[in-house]
Amino acid sequence: MTQRPDINQLSADQLRALATELMDSLDAKDQALGRKERELVRRNAIIEKLTHEVAVLKRHKFARRSEQLDAVQGKLLDELIDSDLAAIEAELDQAMTEEQKAARPKQKPKRTPLPPELPRTLIHHEPDNTRCQCGCQLKRIGEDISEKLDYVPGEFTVERHIRGKWACNQCETLVQAPVPPQVIDKGIPTAGLLAQVLVAKYADHLPLYRQERIFGRAGLEIPRSTLAEWVGACGVQLQPLADALRNALLEHNVLHADETPVSMLAPGKKKTHKAYVWAYCTTPFSDLKATVYDFAPSRAGEHARTFLGDWQGKLVCDDYAGYKAGFGNGITEIGCMAHARRKFYDLHEANKSELAAKALEYIGGLYEIERETKDLPPDKRLEIRQTKAKPLADALQQWMQAHRQKVPDGSGTAKALDYSLKRWAALTRYLDDGAVPIDNNWVENQIRPWALGRSNWLFAGSLRSGQRAAAVMTLIQSAKLNGHDPYAYLKDVLTRLPTQKNNAIDELLPHNWKPTISDKV
Repeated sequence: MTQRPDINQLSADQLRALATELMDSLDAKDQALGRKERELVRRNAIIEKLTHEVAVLKRHKFARRSEQLDAVQGKLLDELIDSDLAAIEAELDQAMTEEQKAARPKQKPKRTPLPPELPRTLIHHEPDNTRCQCGCQLKRIGEDISEKLDYVPGEFTVERHIRGKWACNQCETLVQAPVPPQVIDKGIPTAGLLAQVLVAKYADHLPLYRQERIFGRAGLEIPRSTLAEWVGACGVQLQPLADALRNALLEHNVLHADETPVSMLAPGKKKTHKAYVWAYCTTPFSDLKATVYDFAPSRAGEHARTFLGDWQGKLVCDDYAGYKAGFGNGITEIGCMAHARRKFYDLHEANKSELAAKALEYIGGLYEIERETKDLPPDKRLEIRQTKAKPLADALQQWMQAHRQKVPDGSGTAKALDYSLKRWAALTRYLDDGAVPIDNNWVENQIRPWALGRSNWLFAGSLRSGQRAAAVMTLIQSAKLNGHDPYAYLKDVLTRLPTQKNNAIDELLPHNWKPTISDKV
C-alpha cells in the first residue's frame, strides 16, 4: 500500500498538485461507476426484453392452439419458435451476471431414452497417464456413460436376383424360375424404394426434385423424371385400393365432409387456378378408421354429390352451400358446433363482449360433457347427452333468442347469434344420436396434410396428378389412423399387389391389412 504523504510537510505547489491528482482520480472513478451503472441498466433492459420474448414465444407454443392460431399455422411455426427460444436463452446467458445465472431456476429436460435397437459405437475416453502424481498406479473404479445420437445419410443396397438355368442333357429341355412379379416390370426399384418415394412425397411433402438431391448425396443419381414415372405407375396400381376404401366408407351411416383449396396448373398455360380437395371420413366413434380424399377441379356441389352417389345417412359438415342439394334426398345435415363457437370467440376477441363470453361458457359446458363421454358406447353417450347436454342446449337457445331481440341488425353480435339460431336444428341433432359427433373438427384434422403439403409443392401439375395424390394420400392417412407405419404398409402392399386377386383386394385395405413382415421397419 502506498504511504500517505504528510500534508503538513508539503509546500503550496505540492498541495495543489495533490489536489489536482485526487480530483482527477475521483473523476475517473465517477466515470467508471457511471459506465457500470449504465451497463447494468442496459443489461437489465436486455434481460427484461428477452424474458418478455421468451414468455410470448412460450405462450404461442404452449397455449391452446385453437385459441391463438389454427393448427396448420401452429405446426409450421413450431420449429421456428423452438429455434427462437434456443437463441434467446443463449442471449440471456450472455447478458446475465454469474449471480443472476445462479438465481435462475434450473430446468432439467426430460429426455426419452434412445431406442435400444439402434446400433452403438463405443468411444472410450481414458486419461493419457494412469499413474498418480505421487507415483502410484491408478485403479479404475467405475465409469460415467452418456449417449449422443448420430446420423449417417441413407445408403442404397442392391438385390441381386440370380435365376439359375437348368437343362436336360438328353432332351435339351431348359428350366428356369420365372421372374418375380413387380409393380414396375423390368424396372430397378424394389417395393421398398417405391414406398420410400411415395411416403416422402405424399406424407413428408418432399417434392421429387428434393428427393433427387437427397438420393444424389447418398451416392446414386436418380433423375426426377424417373422418379415421376415411378410415382405415376404406383398411382395407377394403388387406385383400386382407394376405390375399394371409398366403397367401404360409404357403407357407414355417419360421415364427415370438408374441402380445402389447392392450386392446379391450367392445361397448356403457365397459370394456376383454384382446384379443391374434398375429404370424407368416418367419425371418431366408428369402428372403421378411414379417410378418403377426392380431388376435383372446382368447389361445385356436384363433386360432393358424385362422390356420395346414392349414399343416405348423416353428414357432418360446415354451412357450405355445396352440400345443401343432398339434404332432403336421404342425407341429414349435422351442423358443426365448433363453427358456431368460433363466431362468438371472434366477437369476444374483438371487443371483449360479455355476451360472447356467456355464449362461450354455455358452449364450453356442452364440450365438457363430450369430453366426459368420448370413450363411452353410443347408447351411454346418448343417455348422458339427453340428461345433461339437452337441458344446457335448450337454455342456450332461449338465452340467444332473448338477447337477439336486444341487439341491432347488422351488428357483429347479431351475426354471431343469427349464425347459431338459423342452424339450431342441425347444430343440435347430435343430441339425439350417440354415434354422431358434436362438430366437424375430426375431418379438419384429416385434411391438414394437404394444407401442409401445398406449402411445399405449391400446386398440382394437373387434374390427373391431383387425383393420383388423393389416392395415395387416402391410403397413407388411413394407414396412420389404423396405427400403421405408412412406409411399412406401402412396402408390403406394393410387394403383394402384383399377385393379389381382385376379389381379395380388401385384404390390403389399411383397416384389414395384416403385414407379412413386421409393421415397424
